Amino acid sequence: MGATYKSASKSHVGMVRQVNEDACLELPENRLWVVADGMGGHAAGDYVSSLIVDSLRAVPVGRSLDEYAAALRNDLIRINAAVREETANRGVTMMGSTVVVLAARGLRGVCLWAGDSRLYRLRDGELESLSRDHSYVQDLQDSGLLSEADARVHPRANIVTRAVGVEAQLDVASVELLIAPGDSYLLCSDGLTKTVEDHEIGEVLGHDAPDEIVRSLVHLGLNRGAPDNITTIVVKVSS
Repeated sequence: MGATYKSASKSHVGMVRQVNEDACLELPENRLWVVADGMGGHAAGDYVSSLIVDSLRAVPVGRSLDEYAAALRNDLIRINAAVREETANRGVTMMGSTVVVLAARGLRGVCLWAGDSRLYRLRDGELESLSRDHSYVQDLQDSGLLSEADARVHPRANIVTRAVGVEAQLDVASVELLIAPGDSYLLCSDGLTKTVEDHEIGEVLGHDAPDEIVRSLVHLGLNRGAPDNITTIVVKVSS
C-alpha cells in the first residue's frame, strides 16, 4: 500500500546566537528527514551537525526499511568515532550534535535519535512525542523528581545525556512506526521546544501546507526571543 509524502524545512539562527549550529536534511525521494543540533561552539557544533547531514545523505537506500535503518544507524556510529578522533586532533574539549531521523517506506517508518531533538506526530488532532529526550531533566522527570513545567526553566535544561561525539560508544535509540494517511510529523531542534508549547505545536501542525507550518513555527519561536537556533521539518502523509 503506497503513501504520498510532502515535506518542508526551515532553519533559523535565532535572535541571540551568531552562528547556526543546526543542520537539517530533507530527502523526500529517499523518504529520509534529519535534524541535527550541534554543540561545542562555532567550528565545532556546526562541523558535527553538517557532517551528520552530509553523511546520511550519502547512505545508499536499502532494499527494505530495516536494511536502510540499519545502514543509517551504522553510519551514525561511524560518524561518532570520526568526531571523537577529530575532537582529539583539534585538542578541544567537546564537539558533538544531537540527531533525530525519520525514515519511511510505504506506511512503515522508523525514528532514530540521540539527544533532545524530537520527532512529534499529529494524528486525529492528538500530538504525541515519539522520541524521548536523552537529557538530564528528562531523567529527573522520569524519576518523578521534576514536573514538565519546572523542567523548562531548570538551570541544567540544556544538558543532554546522549549525542553524537560525546561518548566513545554511541547508543542510538529507535522506535518503529505504523504510519497512517493524514498523519503529520515534525522533526525539530530544542530551539523550538524550549520556546513553543506542545499544544501550540499541535495547533500549527494541523494546518495543510508544510512550508507554511515550518515558517509559522519558526516565527513563533522568534517572537519569544529565540535564544537558540531553531530548525523544523514537517512531513505530511496522504494516501
